[in-house]
Amino acid sequence: MRLPKRREHPTQRGRLLLKILFTLVAVLGVVGGVVISLEAGDAAGAGLSVAYAFIPLPLLWLAYWWLDRYEPEPRRYKIAAFIWGAVVAVAIALAVQIGVQLTFDLSDEQMASFIAPISEEPAKGLFLLLTFLRWRRIIDGFIDGLVVAGLVGVGFAFVENIGYYAASYLGSPDLKVAGADGATSTFIVRGIFSPFAHPLFLSAFGIAIGIAVMLRSRVLKILVLGAGMAVSIALHGLWNASLSYGGGAAFVLVYLVLGALLLGLGVMAVVVRVGQVRTLERSLSYVAERGWIHPAEIPYLSRFGHRKAARNHARANYGKVAGQVVTRYQRLATEMAFLHDAIMTGRAKPHGIERTYGLLDEMHSLRPALRLPPALTPLRPR
Repeated sequence: MRLPKRREHPTQRGRLLLKILFTLVAVLGVVGGVVISLEAGDAAGAGLSVAYAFIPLPLLWLAYWWLDRYEPEPRRYKIAAFIWGAVVAVAIALAVQIGVQLTFDLSDEQMASFIAPISEEPAKGLFLLLTFLRWRRIIDGFIDGLVVAGLVGVGFAFVENIGYYAASYLGSPDLKVAGADGATSTFIVRGIFSPFAHPLFLSAFGIAIGIAVMLRSRVLKILVLGAGMAVSIALHGLWNASLSYGGGAAFVLVYLVLGALLLGLGVMAVVVRVGQVRTLERSLSYVAERGWIHPAEIPYLSRFGHRKAARNHARANYGKVAGQVVTRYQRLATEMAFLHDAIMTGRAKPHGIERTYGLLDEMHSLRPALRLPPALTPLRPR
């Protein structure tokens, strides 16, 4: 038995074309990354620049994967977010900055403090805006906006860091060290002490997108999105200005402020994520009362420990495909439950009812092959 392909409800138009375009963009990004790394002057410097840029990626991906576990978005969108940040946003921002440099006589400090934030944050945020306008189901709340914004920021920082490490390796009159020592010094600052900088800047706009999804007024949506982008630009500008104009004391102060902001954002995300667990259990209980699922399934569809135990039980006793069936069933149930809760609480969802019944149909098509463990507690007669 082979697990059938997942079906979308409704089907997204132009999906194949988008996949081809983003694949081409990713290839161009790889070529561009190699070209940027070669600015280090030799193969050793180029390799070191790329290696240093890769080091923080597992931690950053793990953080956003953890946030996205309960209501995971399609993997292709998360990859596309990274690619957009690494390639498209970098290209847009670079084009704007080169144009400004050719038009106006601005210092490096002015470019970094004012032009960079104004060009880079909208270039990164454009992916979230286009996703919101094209396929609003991808970003439908605080966590979704935070995750997508974070991945775009991670992609942007990845390519930008290659350039910084290469420049540090090559050295300049302004830098006291060069070679491996120069690249390592820059890596300590950017890769160890501030890997979440770009994701943090764009988080304000990501949160704004998540809020705008739940608003009915178009005017309020525009105001919220504008405010979110303004905060993203301000955070980025504050960070760069502290480096350009503030000196050591100002940089440390801004670093501590942004660090506290990142910590507060993390705490808020955890609180919201805990709320997702309660929402999921509540919605699954309502769905069970309607007879769409069996009440004994709820623990195996909600709590992570029980979900994992259910997958392990299916794989150990019935084989690999049985484990895949349970995994698919859990994901379908999670998406259906959150969607059902949104509809029942009056939040507008594109094709909400159609998608809910489509997800239920897919769940029922898997039932003949579904192998869940025995009920955790005896069910009371009804």
